Amino acid sequence: MATIPTERSPDSSVAFLRDGYRFVGRRCDRHGTDIFQARLLLEPTICLRGRPAAELFYDTGRFVRAGAMPKRGQRTLTGRGGVQGLDGAEHADRKAMFMSIMTPTAVRHLAQLFDDEWRARVPTWESGAPVVLYDEVGRMLTRAVCAWAGVPLADSEVDRRTAELHAMIEGPAALGPRHWRGLWGRRQGERWVGRLVDRVRAGTLPAPDGSALRVIAEHRDAHGRLLPRRIAAVEVLNVLRPTVAVDRFVVFAALALHDHPAWRQRVRESDEAAENFVQEVRRYYPFFPVAAARVRRSFDWQGYHFPRGRRVLLDLYGTNHHPALWPEPERFRPERFTGWRGDPFALVPQGGGEHLTGHRCAGEWITIELMKRAVTNLTTTMRYDVPPQDLALSLRRMPALPPSGFVVANVRRTA
Repeated sequence: MATIPTERSPDSSVAFLRDGYRFVGRRCDRHGTDIFQARLLLEPTICLRGRPAAELFYDTGRFVRAGAMPKRGQRTLTGRGGVQGLDGAEHADRKAMFMSIMTPTAVRHLAQLFDDEWRARVPTWESGAPVVLYDEVGRMLTRAVCAWAGVPLADSEVDRRTAELHAMIEGPAALGPRHWRGLWGRRQGERWVGRLVDRVRAGTLPAPDGSALRVIAEHRDAHGRLLPRRIAAVEVLNVLRPTVAVDRFVVFAALALHDHPAWRQRVRESDEAAENFVQEVRRYYPFFPVAAARVRRSFDWQGYHFPRGRRVLLDLYGTNHHPALWPEPERFRPERFTGWRGDPFALVPQGGGEHLTGHRCAGEWITIELMKRAVTNLTTTMRYDVPPQDLALSLRRMPALPPSGFVVANVRRTA
């Protein structure tokens, strides 16, 4: 039996925060293997990257999600009791609930709402000061997803709710104020949505048929029980928050168009080029750094022993940049996706495996469609200048974002 290479440090948590998205990859390179072990948050943790590792990691016969995510992540990002931390029949039931919302028609409707929001904002941008794209897109996505999900949102609430959702996204890997804001955002968000769930159940808020708020508020488990109020609020937020998080991908798409201007014309001329461009943005730029699971029962894999209960991290960023999967992984090359038939264990920015019953993100199709609408608006609906600003992307910051948020100026309508 081979021995898993092990980091010598008594605890690597500080190194993880210091190295960010490159924590796993750097150590895999140093050990000359795609597996190593380190202590993180004082707990032995096996770290993996690559396609075989992803295929292993999403084997629900070998891994569970319960108790895998650190509590700081549950208290900010995902919420306690949400679908991400469930297994077996309970997970299948909850995942089916989410997938019932993600029909092709519903995805197109959300994308159209976002497109309408964008086009409505362009005249304001034309006559105003330079625009921070991250801030604007975050607010547009908040408006669009709330309207789509059946969540009432007054104009006066948009900034506040966007800030709460952003705080949840920023909180898990942060220390100090950013983490505290994540805790605040989670508390406020669950209170807000919990009140809406109560109103739907009482019949005083007529949420539309098929909307996320109504489906989740009225969902009954295998025993015929409604979800507890707080859990229902967590799951509604698990629709709103990830959708608003797409604002980062939109900023990355704008950054890619700025750094690779030849692609502006290509995506205008070809739907295939636009699809390839969006997929390469998702592969190339950093989104989620890792996913966590625990070993269900002891097993051996490729000569390595995985003991029961051991926490395991899959390096999502490292898998998307693995040279065995992606030639010249540090080059931005959308053409690599020409003719690509898909591989659920190779391109994993939002997790891997199967959508309908596995732990792959239920909103991945939404992400792709929203990004395509954004790219169309950035290249067809408007023209703009990119003034001097700090666009450096630090892989130490999780989640990553250019410090400027991508500022555009002199916006002009073209369509």
